[in-house]
Amino acid sequence: MSPAEPGAVGGPGRDAGEPGTGGSLVDRHVGFVRALRQAGLPVSTAEGLDAARALAVVDLSRRETLREAYAATLVKRPSHRPGFDTLFDLWFPPVVTGLGSSEPAGETLDLDRAEVPELRERLAELLMGDPGDPALRAFARAAVGRFGRLDAAAGRQSWFSFPVLRALSPETLVARMLSAMLDERGGLPEKVARRQLARSIETFQEAVAADVRRRIAEESGVEKIARSAVRPPIDQLDFLRVTKAELEKLRREVHPLARRLATRLTIRHRHGRRGRLDFRRTVRASLSTGGVPLTTRLRPPRPHRPELVILCDASDSVSTFSHFTLLLTFALREQFTKVRAFAFVDTVDEITRFFRPGDDVLDAIDRMAREADITRFGRTDYGHVFERFAERHADALGPRTSLLILGDARSNYQAPALGTLKALAARARRAYWLNPEPRAQWDTGDSLATAYGTVVPMHECRNVAQLAAFVETLA
Repeated sequence: MSPAEPGAVGGPGRDAGEPGTGGSLVDRHVGFVRALRQAGLPVSTAEGLDAARALAVVDLSRRETLREAYAATLVKRPSHRPGFDTLFDLWFPPVVTGLGSSEPAGETLDLDRAEVPELRERLAELLMGDPGDPALRAFARAAVGRFGRLDAAAGRQSWFSFPVLRALSPETLVARMLSAMLDERGGLPEKVARRQLARSIETFQEAVAADVRRRIAEESGVEKIARSAVRPPIDQLDFLRVTKAELEKLRREVHPLARRLATRLTIRHRHGRRGRLDFRRTVRASLSTGGVPLTTRLRPPRPHRPELVILCDASDSVSTFSHFTLLLTFALREQFTKVRAFAFVDTVDEITRFFRPGDDVLDAIDRMAREADITRFGRTDYGHVFERFAERHADALGPRTSLLILGDARSNYQAPALGTLKALAARARRAYWLNPEPRAQWDTGDSLATAYGTVVPMHECRNVAQLAAFVETLA
């Protein structure tokens, strides 16, 4: 295979057998596995050794074969694959020796000297084809080489995606491409065509971003760019820093956790109860021991119908966490016999009515934000919230109820009302508090984490992985 062939492994100006990051293939393998772990992907020592063994039986000159060998041995979940692919492209970049040479053989357009309208015509042709066509990614690499470099101050990166996308503007080509693809606009054919073009444009944008990262890695070092290029897997994303798009992905993680949480709480209740004495069966059993009741017989306990009360902080300081907790609330509504949900900022209101089965959860959150009475002055006041809850909704708690408090325990230096919280927790069968802040930040500033934690056991819950661990502790 020629070093200029996109399928080879290496870097610009390097032979395929030379690591793009310097050192031997073993060094690159070790660095790649380390980068995966630093990005939050769970890779054990044994799995790293399995991947190394796989290198001995695959064709190292075929880059995609190498990628799939690593993925088969190191990737455990579909949500981990995007981060894996990003790091693989950094540690095992495709070989590119020049701008024009990135195009497949037979390409007549000179990408170095062609005018922008000509480049846009060529891009439109590629976008109307197969999104997996290597020519599209080759064109993206050439476009980065021509448009992606900006003059930057010393110590700052000089390659960017936005000037490439601004120069070629693939989204503005959609109308032209639809006219070329369809005899008649409208209806299902146009929807299908638009979906295909959206996938192709997204593929092109990802290819541009990948090549920008590769070029920055060559200038600044792959280890440096690897630390910032990959978002953690969805189950390890910090609730306080997720984006709206990532919240959509979290919805798929919530429902299985809600089922497990309901199961765990039900098990705790069942193990905590014993049936009442069955007098008749005990007397009957004592006949075999001369009338001495050596063995008591109990009636089987009545099946417990789990009930849950959720009290969640909806203030701006934990806005993304409150979105997640409301997603969890919505999912738990389907698992428990009775769920009552309450939201608060500096006063509290029941929001159960917004989460009816069958409703869209995001619509429910929007209605809650508009209609729920949860704010007086807009500054979180846990003490006032607990007192108002005790006045208005104490009947929501009972011997069958688990109380789940979700919030950062930051009360803007207001009175904590610990006695009121203790009384509320005593009314419930179990009480738990999930805090989205790192434990190292508890008790800093206006945090009352330890004070509240002495009344209700408090658990750090910054991501889905920690929530899953909390659910497991309930077993």
